[in-house]
Amino acid sequence: MGICDGRTVIITGAARGLGRSYALAFAAEGANVVVNDIGTSLAGEGRDTSAADGVVAEIKAAGGNAVANYEDITDWDAAGRLVAATIEAFGDLHVVVNNAGIVRDRMFVSATVDEWDATMRVHLRGHFCVSRHAVDYWRGQQKAGKPVDARIINTTSGAGLQGSIAQAAYSTAKGGIAALTLVQAAELRRYGITANALAPAARTRMTEGAFADKMAKVEVGFDIQDPDNIAPTVVWLGSAESADVTGCIFELEGGRITIEDGWDLGATAEQGKRWRPGELGAVIGKLIADRRPPRPVWGS
Repeated sequence: MGICDGRTVIITGAARGLGRSYALAFAAEGANVVVNDIGTSLAGEGRDTSAADGVVAEIKAAGGNAVANYEDITDWDAAGRLVAATIEAFGDLHVVVNNAGIVRDRMFVSATVDEWDATMRVHLRGHFCVSRHAVDYWRGQQKAGKPVDARIINTTSGAGLQGSIAQAAYSTAKGGIAALTLVQAAELRRYGITANALAPAARTRMTEGAFADKMAKVEVGFDIQDPDNIAPTVVWLGSAESADVTGCIFELEGGRITIEDGWDLGATAEQGKRWRPGELGAVIGKLIADRRPPRPVWGS
């Protein structure tokens, strides 16, 4: 018996890296898994469905249940077909793991509008389209008097939480996903839906190029950057055991699990009347001196 027995999960970008680890781990815990991936390059180019088929074959060989799906999550109608196909295949849907993403590394002064739009489309629009169709299904169940115990698990990043040099578009998209998660959690709890987000650090196509030394495989001992390290937390968040956990951002690496504090009020100055511009240099200087030092931008 696994902690996800009988639950059905959609995982986007599930053919490689973290998505593949999630798919295998969910299946090992008894979930029905929809492996969604169109098989693009890291930059979002091309199409190859064989990788998704391979993950499904692995799951079935181990005795699990899985189907492949090749819909484009950035397309509103295609995302609807993904949710519909999941329900047709397994009779229900309980979990959406929004994992798919691309990256177009570029210093801000060299960034192009096409790269910006492509990054926003995959990350922000992709998260929106799949989750929105899933929520329509879950709200319909609730209105029909059926119990709902559903999960949205989004993917942000350290780049989205603190910024990353040469990743203006990616950092902006991932920061938006963190904010989206907080709104989803606040709005959807009444329907039996939780929303949480991950900021995973692990070896993937995306990180191997940017952080080659840090992401190198180790020959002996615990491999901190193995993507399989992230999967247990994701599976638990997708299980019935996590029903009381929502609106959290989890930063994960190796065996470390951190819940982010997020934005909170820091050092404050108040005088009960309007400030004059000439007064503010000293006031703001003191606020900066009194604040808790922020985490540095990645790469700085």
